[in-house]
Amino acid sequence: MAEAHSAVAFSFSITHEGFDINYDQEVLNLVWQSGVRSWKKRIARFRNGLRNGIYPAHLQSLWLVIAIAVALHFSGKRVPLDMVNSIRPILPGDSAVWQLVACSLTGLVFWLSICYTMRYSLKLLLMYKGWMYEARGKGKSISFKTKFWAAIVKVLSTWNKPGLYSFQGSLPRLPLPSVHDTMTRYLRSVRPLLDDENYNRMTQLAKEFESGIGKKLQRYLTLKSWWSTNYVSDWWEEYVYLRGRSGLMVNSNFYGIDAIFTNLTENQAARAANITHLLLNFRRIVERQELEPILVQGLVPLCSWQYERIFNTVRVPGIETDKIVHYQDSNHIVVLHKGCYHKVIIYHRGRLLRPCEIQIQMEQILKSDSTPSPGEELLASLTAGDRTKWAEVRLSQFSKGVNKQSLYIVESAAFIVALDDEEYEFDVKNPAKLDHYGRILLHGNGHDRWFDKSFTVCVGKNGRVGFNAEHTWADAAVLSHMWEHYIVEEKLANRADAPIKGHVWEYVVANEISIGYDEKGNCFGTAEFQPPAPTRLAWDLKNPVCLTAIEEAHEAAQLVLNDLDLKVYMHNAYGKGFMKTCRVSPDAFIQMALQLAYFRDAGRFSLTYEASMTRLFREGRTETVRPCTIESAAFVRAIDKKPQWNVEECVKLMQKACSRHQLAYQDAMCGKGIDRHLFCLYVVSKYLEVESPFLKEVLSEPWRLSTSQTPHGQTTMFDFSKNPEYISAGGGFGPVADDGYGVSYIVAGEDLIFFHISAKKSCELTDASRFAERIGQALADIRILFEEYKSLTSNGTAAHKKASNGIANHN
Repeated sequence: MAEAHSAVAFSFSITHEGFDINYDQEVLNLVWQSGVRSWKKRIARFRNGLRNGIYPAHLQSLWLVIAIAVALHFSGKRVPLDMVNSIRPILPGDSAVWQLVACSLTGLVFWLSICYTMRYSLKLLLMYKGWMYEARGKGKSISFKTKFWAAIVKVLSTWNKPGLYSFQGSLPRLPLPSVHDTMTRYLRSVRPLLDDENYNRMTQLAKEFESGIGKKLQRYLTLKSWWSTNYVSDWWEEYVYLRGRSGLMVNSNFYGIDAIFTNLTENQAARAANITHLLLNFRRIVERQELEPILVQGLVPLCSWQYERIFNTVRVPGIETDKIVHYQDSNHIVVLHKGCYHKVIIYHRGRLLRPCEIQIQMEQILKSDSTPSPGEELLASLTAGDRTKWAEVRLSQFSKGVNKQSLYIVESAAFIVALDDEEYEFDVKNPAKLDHYGRILLHGNGHDRWFDKSFTVCVGKNGRVGFNAEHTWADAAVLSHMWEHYIVEEKLANRADAPIKGHVWEYVVANEISIGYDEKGNCFGTAEFQPPAPTRLAWDLKNPVCLTAIEEAHEAAQLVLNDLDLKVYMHNAYGKGFMKTCRVSPDAFIQMALQLAYFRDAGRFSLTYEASMTRLFREGRTETVRPCTIESAAFVRAIDKKPQWNVEECVKLMQKACSRHQLAYQDAMCGKGIDRHLFCLYVVSKYLEVESPFLKEVLSEPWRLSTSQTPHGQTTMFDFSKNPEYISAGGGFGPVADDGYGVSYIVAGEDLIFFHISAKKSCELTDASRFAERIGQALADIRILFEEYKSLTSNGTAAHKKASNGIANHN
């Protein structure tokens, strides 16, 4: 009740002695500071919105154009189109002042014309995707067309420094493929999965769909592609995520691990304080749009739309569908420790608390002897369980009183920090400890993560960290960028040769903030004042209906997490360094290894999912690449004949399969994918209440091998190739199919790859540890293959040279 009392900042009453006014000066001061901060953000948003609206033009160039119009008019020369003289009759007077007004209006019109001409010129240029398909590297030449295009884009997009959202208005819309093209690509993708009879049947279904209902569905989808910013993203978010009724834990949420080769401190409170401060600084540069937008090859921008909802965001359960709620501002975080919830104010006296001050707050929570109230310890299980049940309980038990207030504080927090009471372990000599590390982050104990929040920062007792993220609001690449930014900032702070670079560093230096740890593992610096003490959130969960719902959700969560089979495999025999010598894409190389591993594990090929991004287009999210192709199947069958393989044939098949995979990846990035188009056609068919046997069968096909590469190197602040120990160990997700595998991987250096492999223990056909061994063996076999090929070709070349020299000497 302390929080309820402190919320009463002002009271007014009339007594027989007169007026009685009571107020809490500290609370009113907090209210005033919150209002000031909100108004500053509104002004900043308005200024940024104006700047983004005219990008790539300069706002300052307006005054130059007006000055030119004034100079031309008063020098007796006519402004183009004689616009000044056309405006003057409309104005109330014709004095020099009104003539200046006419010149200003004329300059504004011409300036806006120039702005929008530049903006739409850039948009037209960004529609060109030919650069994606041109080979690069030694001995490769780029066409004159692409060089000329790149030069113009460079001029338009870099002469005015862009903000985070500056390119949003210039990004093209996601193109809608034709039904014929999608059918052709689809049939080619399923050929290695079907025998002749089933393939002929599927071909007939596709032809009937293309010539029949497909035309009607495509017309409606074409209309949507003209009207909406992105014809896929809103439906994808709604029907794939928000309408899902199963629990988020394992099924939807994913996790990310720390840079495990460096542990800067074992002080849990200090690490939690530093990460909290740096993430809030990241929030600051996102809100101010000072974060540099990601440019592919330093030239082509990616959509930054998803960054808007990183912080202050929650997925709210609904009876039929959930919704994403984003709060414009939040001055607190919520810390979860030993089943108790604590509100922690992170702004005080007009500024963000420094790490050493936040450490004091974290230590107060860790030293607290508070015990959970009845039902509180298992409360977060509600966010892990069935969405409809959680929505019903929320409406009946959390819609009023103290529960409503506390739930609002949790959901409106910038993010959640979970201070776990166990260590996150990693040992180079015993990498198997990473398995438990991954499980802790993905599901914890089922009730120590608030799975509805955009992300939860998890801090182990030994100072190692990780995160658990909700998937609906954004894709993993956005969280990876945030996480990478945090790791770089924290690691650089503890290096003597750290370059002062980036907006966070500029803020840190300008405000004399100490980032990093002293020799005892505590945060640098001395607190300037006693920070606001954490406040325990109060809950009233004694109602039997509420307690029963919590217990049922907890039991359901335990079933899910106990069924999870997770293996984090560290492959350190070689990495992308060797793959590059094979002259194939490292990602394609790994995908071929996964195809070989799955074939050996299951004895057959399966529909395979690899996530690709479509952020070259406005509000783009992901597209599916299908790595199981005719070419990959031919390669797998050839190499699986080891040791009787034909080395030259296997290498040629591998290179051909990798080229096909790379082309499919490029097509997906350029809006020529298969699955998002088919998904949207299916949604239209459901709206029209028409049945399509083809779409029904396609959308019901299980993804038994679901894969994704964790990106890194998204920040320009640091060269990871020179310091691979600072690369995160990546992250993972649960299996998509009950009888399948979920595989996430990160190429963590020239000689290191991490694989995060998940499956279900209840399935007798899958085993995560066994599949990890299959991957390791597949990578080893492919390496042997290429080494034999290089030896064969080098010996052949040497023999050829020796024979040539002998002939020359004889002559």
